[in-house]
Amino acid sequence: MFTISPAEEPPGSATAPPGGRDRPWWRDAVLYQVYVRSFLDSTGDGVGDLAGVRVGLPYLRKLGVDGIWLSPFYPSPQHDHGYDVADYQDVDPVFGDLQEFDGLVADAHRLGLRTVIDIVPNHCSAAHPWFTAALTGGPGSPERAMFHFADGRGPGGDEPPNNWRAMFGGPAWSRVTEPDGSPGQWYLHLFTPEQPDLNWRDPRVPRHFEQVLRFWLDRGVDGFRIDVAAGLFKHPALPDSTDPEADERSRDSVNPLAWNQPEVHGVWRRWRAICEEYTARDGRDRLLVGEVSVPTAADQSRYVRADELHQAFFFHLLSAPWNAGAFRKTIGEALRDIAGTGSTVTWVLNNHDQVRTVTRYGGETGVFGATRARAAALLMLALPGAAYVYQGEELGLPEVVDLPDEALTDPIFRRTGSRRYVRDGCRVPMPWSGHASPFGFTAQGSTAQPWLPQPAWFAEHTTDRALQDTGSFWHLYRDALMLRDKLPQLGEGSLTWIDSPPDVLVFARGDGLLCAVNFGEDPVPAPLLTLPLLSSGPVQPGLLPGNTAAWWATDCTTVTGNTTTATATPTPSA
Repeated sequence: MFTISPAEEPPGSATAPPGGRDRPWWRDAVLYQVYVRSFLDSTGDGVGDLAGVRVGLPYLRKLGVDGIWLSPFYPSPQHDHGYDVADYQDVDPVFGDLQEFDGLVADAHRLGLRTVIDIVPNHCSAAHPWFTAALTGGPGSPERAMFHFADGRGPGGDEPPNNWRAMFGGPAWSRVTEPDGSPGQWYLHLFTPEQPDLNWRDPRVPRHFEQVLRFWLDRGVDGFRIDVAAGLFKHPALPDSTDPEADERSRDSVNPLAWNQPEVHGVWRRWRAICEEYTARDGRDRLLVGEVSVPTAADQSRYVRADELHQAFFFHLLSAPWNAGAFRKTIGEALRDIAGTGSTVTWVLNNHDQVRTVTRYGGETGVFGATRARAAALLMLALPGAAYVYQGEELGLPEVVDLPDEALTDPIFRRTGSRRYVRDGCRVPMPWSGHASPFGFTAQGSTAQPWLPQPAWFAEHTTDRALQDTGSFWHLYRDALMLRDKLPQLGEGSLTWIDSPPDVLVFARGDGLLCAVNFGEDPVPAPLLTLPLLSSGPVQPGLLPGNTAAWWATDCTTVTGNTTTATATPTPSA
């Protein structure tokens, strides 16, 4: 197992996150997404846990991120790996307990790392006491009013109340058996039957979640990542959809009758006010970052107005094809519409729901996957705003595409029988060390296997190996994060596009930094004659190879530390 003691403090580590800065920390922070069950297993049961996260914190500090986002660790039957919450104010014993959580937050703050936790307000677990009470309460009961129960249509009410489809496959409605044993009402679940949707028009629901926020803020968390932040409210009449199959054609599609309803903005205003209340007490800025799946950047901008969410993940960059024009259009729309609200764009290339970039950019042949993923990382980290790095991204992990059917745990596979949108391949436990599974993921001496099988080729991607190889993905991320910290042009600020050939993007950050990305396969003249400060692959003076990104300092910009002073002159061909 990876062996860094929670008490060990790497060189250059910081004290607790400061308050009272001129600008909030989250505006240009880089956070690391920890998928807890796959990060590091401290108990030897094959499942990662909070104690394992504590052990790995110095590794993340050394990488150079500003904080962590923890996937759900609440008590849960784990039908959707914690996104089916049975108790919002406790820790599942699989992951630890509240004392372990408190120790994690304290350790993170001592190392200068913020802690953001996942909150799931759109739905809960079918094992939540509210839902079990709703089942026994019967039709018309106050307990059922906290969910979306409705009578069925057709003879005997045998058909669902409307034609909506679930995001994870199948109908969005399931029928219950009433306490007297008769076939009963139907309840709405936009994901799986084990995740009943809450009725946010019932005042008990928002009141409870405000208590949940305070519970975790009182324990020292720095913010919340909000699952399904465009959800919560449904059209009050629950009418039929004009395109009921749309929700199953794409996991990221949006049912306009169940998503993006105007009432949701009032929730985020109340939550923002709670965060501001805590900030006013101690000067520590808190963060609300939403998973806002809406069609356009303009739609997303309405969620990050000054009194609503601080930020929302911008997934359009993640879904953009490897094409200079597509990337420029996507980036431009985000900067125009989202940054135009006064917020900053929150860039992301990977997460626990998406095929990893090394595989996604590799196409059918996979030839350019790694080089493009490296270039995309350097591009993302040069953009103005904040960014999130998903665990294993810094190791260049490809997707595990050949997990056997019997190993798959994703409810999408259980609901559809199809592997098309299955997410297990990006969730395989992290490889830390060694040459064979469990690659240091589980505690030494354990005979338990990781909860998802690790392929033999993970040996090429362990953290031990990456740390020793200065040409690894890990060192690319670390060097880029160091430069973000040192260079005032990076992070929040302006971006100016520079004219460039069709397959190339070039932009300036402030007065002293230039970023160029060659999306093509052939070398092109570099925008500057000098060697860059940092590049995603080998670069010769005056040339930028295919599928490569690079950063140049200009106008005698000086960078201290592990980098060098660079004075750059534009090439005539640029």
